[in-house]
Amino acid sequence: MTSRLPRRIARVRPLDSQDLNEQFFVSNEARDFESEAGKRWIVIDSPFGASRANASSPSRHGWESGIGVTEDAFTFLAPSVPANVFGMAHNTGQAGRDLQPQAFHKAASSVIGPGEAIELSSNVGHVDPEAELTVVVGRTARGLTLETAGSAILGYTIGNDVSARDLQKTDELWISAKSQDTFTPAGPWIVTELDATDLSIGIVHNGTALKTASSADLGWKVDEILVYLSSFMTLHPGDLILTGFPAECARIQPGDTVVCRVEGIGELSNPVTKASWEVLPA
Repeated sequence: MTSRLPRRIARVRPLDSQDLNEQFFVSNEARDFESEAGKRWIVIDSPFGASRANASSPSRHGWESGIGVTEDAFTFLAPSVPANVFGMAHNTGQAGRDLQPQAFHKAASSVIGPGEAIELSSNVGHVDPEAELTVVVGRTARGLTLETAGSAILGYTIGNDVSARDLQKTDELWISAKSQDTFTPAGPWIVTELDATDLSIGIVHNGTALKTASSADLGWKVDEILVYLSSFMTLHPGDLILTGFPAECARIQPGDTVVCRVEGIGELSNPVTKASWEVLPA
């Protein structure tokens, strides 16, 4: 990766939008995310130029490239529209590294943004959140090496690998356990040029902070994961790679709030509700 200054990139929708598919990308270079400067963003062209799903909507007044916007004018969306979402299985500590690297696929349709509800069906059983350092792929890539892997990374975001534990026991491929609608919250933004080797990772469950861990506790590291994945399939701009969960979690149920934290990126907060498709009309 180059030695450019870090910045944040977000995919957002204007609050006055009449189109639920409208999206723009904004950028912020303030070091203090909570400062006044940290709340002022600049509209930019899509950082995923080769991805039609991540193209910016046609510009309109106040949302032309280069225009300044403040956070009270938009809502944060998931940071990209991925073609693929990957998770890494058994990727904690030496025990994980002693195994061959193993990835699982999460449905792209399971991705939601900050503040959107994680929806649990009445028969889903035990469900845990997993806060994970998440790679956002910036370019089409195949056959990466340890020397070139960094060039495929646009930056990092926070991912929540929501997991139905009972279903993991009965579904060897983990599809029903990992790919249910709303089971991959991601956001709130992408941070570029981030040193991902030793970042604190943790969860706050209903206001209680659980035991944290570090990205240094991952068995297989970011560059190695990219080499592994790109050895058998093409990575696409906007793809999300959840790298593993080394910290403590707690079962979530409707009515809960779960906040995933990754040092250097911030917080991803989502409420937990009963599945909307099970709610009968009044």
